[in-house]
This record gives sequence, structure tokens and C-alpha cells, in this order.
Amino acid sequence: MAIIDTASLSVPVTVVRVLEVVLTCISFSLVASVGHMPFSYWTWCMFTWCFCFAITLLILILEISNLSSKLPISWEDFTAAFAMLGALMVLAASVIYPTFYVCSTCGHGIGATVTSCLAFITYAIEVGMIRARPGEISGFLSTVPGLMKVLEAFVACIIFISLERSNFSLYPGLQWCVAVYSMCFIFALIIIIFTIGRLLALFPFSFDKVLTGYNVLAVLMYMTAVVIWPLYSFKNNPRPSNCQHCAWDNLVVISFMTCVNLVAYIVDTVYSVRLVFFISPA
Repeated sequence: MAIIDTASLSVPVTVVRVLEVVLTCISFSLVASVGHMPFSYWTWCMFTWCFCFAITLLILILEISNLSSKLPISWEDFTAAFAMLGALMVLAASVIYPTFYVCSTCGHGIGATVTSCLAFITYAIEVGMIRARPGEISGFLSTVPGLMKVLEAFVACIIFISLERSNFSLYPGLQWCVAVYSMCFIFALIIIIFTIGRLLALFPFSFDKVLTGYNVLAVLMYMTAVVIWPLYSFKNNPRPSNCQHCAWDNLVVISFMTCVNLVAYIVDTVYSVRLVFFISPA
């Protein structure tokens, strides 16, 4: 039987989550009132606001009703991962939507952009509130390496929605880059799912050492992608003179996001190496 915990309503992180629910609801309501647009970036923005609204509301309901403690998952890891994911998704929507779909006279679009930016701030505040501090015992996904895994998976998703088959079908080098994005995304997703599902004990080897080895390999793979993708994508392919948010711009987005993920994997690797080789267990 669910028991309502009214005391949790005054907890700072609960107040922040209530603001997230309100702001994301206002964002997708304002955009929906303008009408549907058959574009992938518009769909991504709407999905972001609706998804973050629904999951944050679910988290609030489960925590207030004390049902979260009865779930067979690591609740701390789940909420930490979602807070980071929500911050990244809403930040992307706050940049993409006004860039492509807002004009100086679009009142609803400007309002949705403002509330989306405020929603990003609240998610960022939540990440800061629940992130594990040095010396604290907490879930893996609330630590810096855990948050990096969420960032790496999210950036890969941005790369995927920017990809078109015509972008990489001509050159084996570009196909290798897509393979890099896919393999690293799948492994990061497996780590996130296994952590939330409390399945890390199923690893037949030391999780920290496996993670370090994977991070080093991912850095090497992304280093090749950082060079190969722009080399072949822009080879004999200048920006069209009539290009206004055209497919060529997606190539730039992919190149930039590849660099972002390389930096994320480097930071992740540094933390992992430090944890495995320089910090002795207590």
C-alpha cells in the first residue's frame, strides 16, 4: 500500500523537480499550440519536453508515495542518470528550437524557448544537488564517470539524428566512423542499464578495470573519427551557396559532436585510470 510522504514535498530537490514539471509542460504546450511541423529537429524538441515532463512527474509520484524504495532498481542511479540526461536534452532543445523555428514575431516560440532555458537551469541545479561529492558513498551514475557515461550516450544520440545514409554510404572511412559511434553508444548504454538494474555483479571481471580498458579503446576510436569524418565529409563538398539549415550543416554538427565526445571520453578515462591505479581501496 502506498503511503503519501508529505514531508518530502519540502525537500529542495523535490521543489526543483516540481519546477521542472511545470516548465517542460509549458514549453511543449506553447509549441503544440503553434501546430505540428514534419521535421526531425522539431520532433526531437517536442519529444524532449514531453519525455522529461513525463519521467520527472513519475519520479515525483514514486518518491512522494514511497514506492521508489520498492522498485528492483538502483533508484539513486536512476534519478542521477535522468537528471543529467534531462539537462542535456533540454539544453539541446533550447538551442535547436529557436535556431530553426523561432522568429522575432513568434511569441509562442519565444515563450517556449524561455521556459525551456529555465527548465535546463532547474535540471542543472538538480544534477549539482545529487551529484556525489568526494568521499561520499553513492551510486556510480551520480559520480563524474557515471555522468560522463550519460553525456557520451546523449552526444551519440545527437550524432545519430543528424546522420543521413547519403552522408556515409560513399566512403568506407565514414562507415568506420558510424561504427565507432554505434559501438561506443551501445557499450555506454549497457553500462547505464546494468548500473540502474543492479546487474554489475554479473560482470566476470573487475568492473573498474573493464571500464578503464573500454574508455582507453573508445578514446583511440574517437581519435580516428575526429580525423576521418571531416576529412571525407568535406572532401570536394563545399557548403552550397543556397544552404540555409541544409543537410551540409548536419555534417558540421556531427564533426563538432565527435570532438565533444572525444573530450568526454578523455575526461572519463582520466578519472577511471586515477580510480584504478592511484586511489587505493580503503
